[in-house]
Amino acid sequence: MALTDTSGARASEPGFSELFLPKFVTVLREGYGLKDLGADAVAGLTVAIVALPLSMAIAIGSGLTPDRGLYTSIVGGFLISLIGGSRFQIGGPAGAFIGLIAVTVERHGYDGLVLATILAGLIMIAIGLLRLGTYIKYIPFPAIVGFTAGIAVIIAATQIKEFFGLTLAKEPAEFVPKLMALWSVNATLNPATLGVALFSLAVIETVRRLRPTWPAFLIAVAAASLLNLGLHLDAATIGTRFGGIPSSLPAPSLPLLSFEKISAVLPSAIAIALLGSIESLLSAVVADGMTGRRHRSNCELLAQGIANIGSVLFGGMCVTGTVARTATNVRAGSRGPISGMFHSAYLLIFILIAAPLVSYIPLASLAAVLLVVSWNMAEKADFWALLRDSRGDAVVLLATFGLTVFYDLTTAIAVGVILGSLLFLHRMAEAVEVEGGPHLVREDEADDTSHPYDAELVKSGKVMVYRINGAFFFGATARVNAVLDRIGAYPKVLVLDFHDVPLIDASAVHSLKVFADKLVRAGTKLRFTGARPSVRKSLTAAGLRDAEADSR
Repeated sequence: MALTDTSGARASEPGFSELFLPKFVTVLREGYGLKDLGADAVAGLTVAIVALPLSMAIAIGSGLTPDRGLYTSIVGGFLISLIGGSRFQIGGPAGAFIGLIAVTVERHGYDGLVLATILAGLIMIAIGLLRLGTYIKYIPFPAIVGFTAGIAVIIAATQIKEFFGLTLAKEPAEFVPKLMALWSVNATLNPATLGVALFSLAVIETVRRLRPTWPAFLIAVAAASLLNLGLHLDAATIGTRFGGIPSSLPAPSLPLLSFEKISAVLPSAIAIALLGSIESLLSAVVADGMTGRRHRSNCELLAQGIANIGSVLFGGMCVTGTVARTATNVRAGSRGPISGMFHSAYLLIFILIAAPLVSYIPLASLAAVLLVVSWNMAEKADFWALLRDSRGDAVVLLATFGLTVFYDLTTAIAVGVILGSLLFLHRMAEAVEVEGGPHLVREDEADDTSHPYDAELVKSGKVMVYRINGAFFFGATARVNAVLDRIGAYPKVLVLDFHDVPLIDASAVHSLKVFADKLVRAGTKLRFTGARPSVRKSLTAAGLRDAEADSR
């Protein structure tokens, strides 16, 4: 939408450098000293402590090895902070991707995930360069709540096996087959594993209640590791399952490319791009709300695209902005993107120095972490409020939720947007009103909005006045036409007052033209008044030229 100043002149459009200048550069230009560096170093360490167990847990939940999650936070997180459009965004693997990644890996292998993520990165770069990032905000709120709740259910389902220590040779990625397969092996439940998982949940809850500023996830994972090691419990660990993690970053590499492979993974690439764009911009909006700052959405999407490509080239997975880690960064006193770079550097140092310690972490404790994440990310209050308050919003919510859980995320988002748009159009159409009668004549109108009719003529019945209130578009034409068609004996002149019509579309103009032809055949003249310049232009272009003359 073009902006105008108080004099009516068109404001200049922002240039490329203004739209895509990384916040890192902005912060340095504003002045960045040792005090700021110290604050960012502390904030980065705080975020790294939170990100360490989460990164590994999300990777394992996605059907990958734990090191993939750490590589993602190190490489992808660093790139997002370096070239992103948000001051406080922290990038890394997100729980929202778990179901999508698991399905992609099951169908196409890790190389397929790498290719899909590279394609998704290119799509996000294109969205950013085409300046389409601002359109993400038009996704309806019920759709966002629906697919967020659906993702939370999927995350929880992926952790059942590790939480209960079930023995299952191959766990399906789809929701219903997964539950059926898990139920079929319920007799293999491991009491020791379940005990470690419940202990981890208890530690997380206790720390959050008594010391809310402490890193509950890391404390729970460390305590569970000591418990499992000290009591020699028969609970699977990262070491027994994966053999630990490497103590260095892998060399960058590309997957084999072919047209068939690209075609096969393209749906997954689109889903990754959509989810990554939505998740990252929502996270940036949360940071804006906490700090009063404003992110650059298209710059952020450009950075997210580059970060996704960089992440998988170095052995990682899909990366995006993460709400919980970004909020932690803000609360820890971050001064800008450098805290995100510190967070990545700390995780790299951990891999280089303390990688052997990871082998002792029980998988059940990481499952407990992800169960807490899924519980927190499900916006339960909003979910029930939408179900209770509006039937239309409830339909959008349940459709998006159901499709996310039982079908796929791309379809869920598309259906949610379409249903939300139709609901909005219906409400807009219902808001349009048509009034008629002598009471519409206002004797005290200013000259610039004067009516082309006389009050006495209206009272005599020779002139009839109808006023339309609201946006006159295709969804409202039937409503308006129904009122106009109910006019009994036509007067000599029928005046349509467009003073309160902010916009009109081609469908509405066409319906008016049909109505005007009917009036001509009946010997009645149609006049328009009060039309705004944009509305007057549409009427004039359709041959309803009286609109231009009568709305001066």
